[in-house]
Amino acid sequence: MLKTCAKYSLGQVVRHKKHPFRGVVFDVDPEFSNTEEWYLAIPEDSRPAKEQPYYHLLAENDQTYYVAYVSEQNLIEDPSGEPLDHPDIPEMFGPFQDGAYPLHVHLN
Repeated sequence: MLKTCAKYSLGQVVRHKKHPFRGVVFDVDPEFSNTEEWYLAIPEDSRPAKEQPYYHLLAENDQTYYVAYVSEQNLIEDPSGEPLDHPDIPEMFGPFQDGAYPLHVHLN
């Protein structure tokens, strides 16, 4: 049985180690859960292990906003203390406070 513990939590702002973008965590997979085609598109010499948490991020860089899927080994905590501008953040999270975004709770 696989036992993993995610290092980052929902609403936490993180930064990619190698690429110039930041994002807020909105979901976590305990191990790789994307397509094999997506995984094989990553160059073999930089392909991360599948057996680790993978994070869904509302991500942004200097040019655009997007959704990213990133392995734990490629993330670090964002030390800037700055909020993100991603337009989808208000749909999932409350206002930025203490370096993170609190989750909205929707009751149907």
